[in-house]
Amino acid sequence: MKLFVLLSRVPYPLEKGDKLRAFHHIRCLSKHHEIHLFCLNDTDLHPLAIEELEKYCKSITIVRMKKLSIYWGLLRALFNGLPFQVGFFYHPFIKKKIEAKIAKIQPDHIFCQLIRVAEYVKGINIPKTLDYQDVFSKGAERMSADSSFFMELILKIEAKRIKKYERDIFDYFNNKIIISTPDRDAIDHPENERIHVIPNGVDMNFFCPAESKPHYDILFTGNMAYPPNVNGVEFLVNQILPELKKYRQDIKILIAGATPNKRVMRLATDGVTISGWVKDIRTCYCDAKIFVAPMQIGTGLQNKLLEAMAMKLPCITSGLANNALFATEDVEILVGYSPDDYAKKIIMLLENAETYNRIAQAGFLLVKNNYNWEIQVEKIHRLIIQAL
Repeated sequence: MKLFVLLSRVPYPLEKGDKLRAFHHIRCLSKHHEIHLFCLNDTDLHPLAIEELEKYCKSITIVRMKKLSIYWGLLRALFNGLPFQVGFFYHPFIKKKIEAKIAKIQPDHIFCQLIRVAEYVKGINIPKTLDYQDVFSKGAERMSADSSFFMELILKIEAKRIKKYERDIFDYFNNKIIISTPDRDAIDHPENERIHVIPNGVDMNFFCPAESKPHYDILFTGNMAYPPNVNGVEFLVNQILPELKKYRQDIKILIAGATPNKRVMRLATDGVTISGWVKDIRTCYCDAKIFVAPMQIGTGLQNKLLEAMAMKLPCITSGLANNALFATEDVEILVGYSPDDYAKKIIMLLENAETYNRIAQAGFLLVKNNYNWEIQVEKIHRLIIQAL
């Protein structure tokens, strides 16, 4: 059947979580459906994006958002009550293009990723699926606690607006999916149990164990302009590292990922390396002994943990991140509860080969047996068929 996929970003390259999820959804769904992809775009297009996406899509439409239109959309949202992130992506001229494309294609089903684009199709009488992905209202609440006074005020307003929108948009879609059970339970709708939990997967053929001689003790990866990641590495360097140095002075940390902002760059020292964008992130996993993701804010399932586990790196994370992963504490993963607790567990892994190997192997099997893209997207395919 014909599937119209509407995204707020072009899903290539795969340096952000929503792009990664969308790309693999498209890749796997293309085995069953004719994919017609419609993307919004506010950045320069990667030179390989069209080539990579054409492998799975019958047609691709990319609409560049102009800065003036974005500002106007944000201004409208200020007065019409929509979340600012919906206002950022919603523009009447794009709505006309979407409606025209849908009229031409005559799709059997519409698939939207994120509430950012839901406003475009909520009134169209075609079966629809919405991928909430994360509960963004909760993410905005958590980020407000780590912000300046002005930004805290803005984020609290945004959190309330998103919470209402997440509830209101629910009834416009036949199917609703989300990345984890905690995210589903946080959607403020009386029937939120109808939201299907579809976790992310990991490409086990790409991310796989490899022989290496690591130069770093600790690795953190991610989009380093994303506030939860910025907060996480600041916690790692400013709070965990001083505790670690009580045990070992020669600890080396690698922070890898695209677009590190000024707060991240300021963390660089003799023992802390900021790599920036890496063409093949697997080289970073191979160059470290332990993966540490001390996430203090944010929502959803951490792709970085899935990738690290797939490459047999033992992982230490926060209870917040593990709530979405559902790894068994002290068996498949270690969970830190304070800077000193993180430090002790890092040292234990570095100095105890038996524990190191046990956690690494159990984490690898967890990902192999539970986080497979094909298995997860098959669930989406069945939902789409049922909606007909």
